[in-house]
Amino acid sequence: MTIRFDGKTAIVTGAGVGLGRCHALGLAARGANVVVNDLGTAPDGSGQSSQAALDVVNEIKAMGGRAIADATNIANVTHVNAMVARTINEFGGIDILVNNAGILRDKTFAKMPLHDFERVLDVHLMGTVNCTQAVWTHMRDQEYGRIVFTSSGSGLYGNFGQSNYGAAKASVVGLMNVLAQEGARSNIRVNILAPTAATRMTQSLLPEETLDLLQPETITPGLLALVCEDAPNKMILGAGAGCFAETRITETQGVALVGDDLTAEGVIAAMAQIRDPNGAEVIENAFAQTRKYARMAAAARGLDLPWDT
Repeated sequence: MTIRFDGKTAIVTGAGVGLGRCHALGLAARGANVVVNDLGTAPDGSGQSSQAALDVVNEIKAMGGRAIADATNIANVTHVNAMVARTINEFGGIDILVNNAGILRDKTFAKMPLHDFERVLDVHLMGTVNCTQAVWTHMRDQEYGRIVFTSSGSGLYGNFGQSNYGAAKASVVGLMNVLAQEGARSNIRVNILAPTAATRMTQSLLPEETLDLLQPETITPGLLALVCEDAPNKMILGAGAGCFAETRITETQGVALVGDDLTAEGVIAAMAQIRDPNGAEVIENAFAQTRKYARMAAAARGLDLPWDT
């Protein structure tokens, strides 16, 4: 199977440099029309320039592709709606959205000004929300859409000094879990790419020999797989150095406490069993978890539930 995007149009945010640039070039090389969105800021979100986006557009045109540059600030919903309208006017529709733009303002939590926390959330979370909502109705009406959110190991597992970034990157997981369900009936598939790459945002954090392995080009194949026609849905794809793995949120079998055991002391006493990973499972949705607990509690009490569990 050869993956192509002929006739498809993609918006890639933060596409002027690093991962976003590789994603935009990778989509264009396989036939997609690409909107290269980039505000042209420094890694901390300061400054502004349209040159990086224009350079990527020129690269795409040099390979025979179609692309336009866009300097929209994704944290501004009015500007995002204008970007989407311009894209539809230019290319006739939108099939793919890659939410990639981001900034870093690292400090320990005790030393972090709240405006730095809010600014990172504005870009990573609200920027993703703004862009996704702006294309959602269009994709729903055409009964086709492929959307990718960008998370990170900092959000999935934590990283010292990145409470704002980690919170933002974890929050898109919850957003994906809901939208993957809401979009499924309209053939909108929503996934997460969790990359670790050598970019402007990581070059000061990793040794040179590691950076050589973690080039953005080693991650873009995963992105292309997440936005193709046969893409999965509701997947967190870890990617780095040509390595790919799925991150899953699982729940242990757990315990049902009753009677005198249903106390804080009982929970502590059962902690080893609560945390036992044997038999851990992926929970389909929030109500499935509710049903699981009701079923366990009923069994522990010898009860029959009046509804199917």
